[in-house]
Amino acid sequence: MADHPPATLGPLLREARTRLAAAGIDDPALDARLIVEHYSGLTRTQAIADPECKIDGDVMAAIDGALRRRASGEPVHRILGYREFYGLRLRLSPETLEPRADTETLVEAVLPFVKAIAAREGTCRILDLGTGTGAIALALLSAVPAATATGVDISAGALATAARNAGQFGLGGRFTAVQSDWFEKVSGRYHVIAANPPYIPTHEIGNLQDEVRDFDPRLALDGGVDGLNPYRIIAAEAARFLEAEGRIAVEIGHTQSNDVNDIFRAAGYAAGELFGDLGGNDRVLVFQRATS
Repeated sequence: MADHPPATLGPLLREARTRLAAAGIDDPALDARLIVEHYSGLTRTQAIADPECKIDGDVMAAIDGALRRRASGEPVHRILGYREFYGLRLRLSPETLEPRADTETLVEAVLPFVKAIAAREGTCRILDLGTGTGAIALALLSAVPAATATGVDISAGALATAARNAGQFGLGGRFTAVQSDWFEKVSGRYHVIAANPPYIPTHEIGNLQDEVRDFDPRLALDGGVDGLNPYRIIAAEAARFLEAEGRIAVEIGHTQSNDVNDIFRAAGYAAGELFGDLGGNDRVLVFQRATS
């Protein structure tokens, strides 16, 4: 199928949906629409208003290639090269975790605190550990114009993607990328330390959905034997980088709230405030130093 004739939008969308459904894709209608709209350059409104619109052969070839990749199991946002997160269209790269809607829970959990500190102090300094695409830091910066953020990642490729994302939203002046293994190269003190760390136990990675296991970077998934290693590191080392009344916000696996709470309480933090995601699962804990 090297030479693709032009096609009409309405039938093309139906055919794309049918191909993805036949391949067992979870939401074939949504993914077909995302692919067709992306490569044709049509907006949702245009696509609805003009189903007779003609799509030329070059675009058809690109759509066909994308549908083949999706049918073979590659996640749709990896194919498109971006993912929407908190209203921001974030570029992805092979070194970045694909941001998930569940992580927006962390942004919502600390946003009132970030706003309050920025109003009182004139700024709010945020440290985003394992920043990946920059999702958490950039969502907070976009919501709080006085805030600044340092995004830390062990992966140079991830940091390049985060810096590029910061630049495209005009946030580059308030976002600093630092290559570091957790706190190793970090300096200064922060009002908020945020992390969506790797929290899958090593032995469970093979059981993850194919789309996660085969396309998200393993470094961003593997939390060690019990999935809790990153929380131990953060709890043990964060105090040196946290302002006196600062907050630490971590995303957790839905069965981990008691274990993560225990780790932080043993390190001198008060019991964490727990936030659930849209599916009702435990998703985020927010800690502050215990008052003696």
